[in-house]
Amino acid sequence: MEKRQKDLMVSVEKIEGVCPTFKIGQTFLIKDGYKLIADFPVCLHALQSISPYYVALSRGIQPQELGLAGPDEAAYVQCLDPYRITGGGTVTFKIKKKNQE
Repeated sequence: MEKRQKDLMVSVEKIEGVCPTFKIGQTFLIKDGYKLIADFPVCLHALQSISPYYVALSRGIQPQELGLAGPDEAAYVQCLDPYRITGGGTVTFKIKKKNQE
């Protein structure tokens, strides 16, 4: 029996430095465990930060088991841009099941 993948909502929680792509509060969706749905361009640095975890999270593995849990039990990851060196921006993303509060 095939398990249905849970949809994940990814939101921009914090920006350190200057990010040319994201704004705080923006969200995008990872649907069915692998389809990226967004109304704006998504930075490849962001995808590299999220990609090691999205399959496990969409299959119901808890953020605590992955070492990613914040105080609200959602998963948190950070963009790979070392903004203090590059002059860019490092973004913190919150990842949760779509219907999770």
